[in-house]
Amino acid sequence: MTMTATHPTVSPLSIGPFTLDSRLIVGTGKYESYELMQEALDASGCAAVTVAVRRERLLDEQGRSLLDYLDLDRYTVLPNTAGCFDAADAVRVARLGRDLLEQLGNPGAGWVKLEVLGDRATLLPDPVGTLEACRELVADGFCVLCYSSDDPIMATRIRDAGAASVMPAGSPIGSGRGIANPAAIRIIRDLLKDPEHGGDADYPLVVDAGVGTPSDITIAMELGADGVLLNTGIAHSSDPISMAHAMRLACEAGYHGRRAGRIGKKLYATASSPWSGVITTIPGE
Repeated sequence: MTMTATHPTVSPLSIGPFTLDSRLIVGTGKYESYELMQEALDASGCAAVTVAVRRERLLDEQGRSLLDYLDLDRYTVLPNTAGCFDAADAVRVARLGRDLLEQLGNPGAGWVKLEVLGDRATLLPDPVGTLEACRELVADGFCVLCYSSDDPIMATRIRDAGAASVMPAGSPIGSGRGIANPAAIRIIRDLLKDPEHGGDADYPLVVDAGVGTPSDITIAMELGADGVLLNTGIAHSSDPISMAHAMRLACEAGYHGRRAGRIGKKLYATASSPWSGVITTIPGE
């Protein structure tokens, strides 16, 4: 009997009322041109793209708008509050992003990637400001995806504040260091998703920031993340289009690898073939 293997599919990622066909969310900043950005986004296979509301000019020097280079029928725009250093500013920018997308008729109106940064050197989140802004935006009806450090307790506080998704940093923004503390990501995953630890298996965990290579994405997914968000790792690579394609495949590999179930780690070797029944003499000799 001939057996054929079917190519497994990746199930959609659900965050609040939003459903994404890809578990990779990609940023739109730092590309050399809008045309290059378009090609890289296409190669990544992403369904949602982030746009920094505060940093993004409505028009560039040639009078072109970033939004003119995004297929709003294909991509759901996820506004983010990058560049905000206090809760009040982050809330204001989130509302600006919602108003803009409502005017454009994009389904991304109503959700936001919340960033409240602590300082310009590390770009790590301000935990107090983050919680304050998260609570206010949730009360205002936003679906909040909240950027956080890899502190497991902070992750649970953000979830309890009403965030639709916690997005712990793999490592500092733009650093390319990958998953600096895998143990912390595993603990966050357990606290947010494992019922034995009071979690909800359906709660979406998205690793954000620090991705430098495709293997970083695979590791994040194998640790139990439901998705990964990145920008610099693609935009600042030598070949953004090829890198975007590689990141796409890495996300799929990590997704399937996690669900396939890895073998246990052992100190000593285990033979692939059994020792019993080994032929030690050639028949007839």
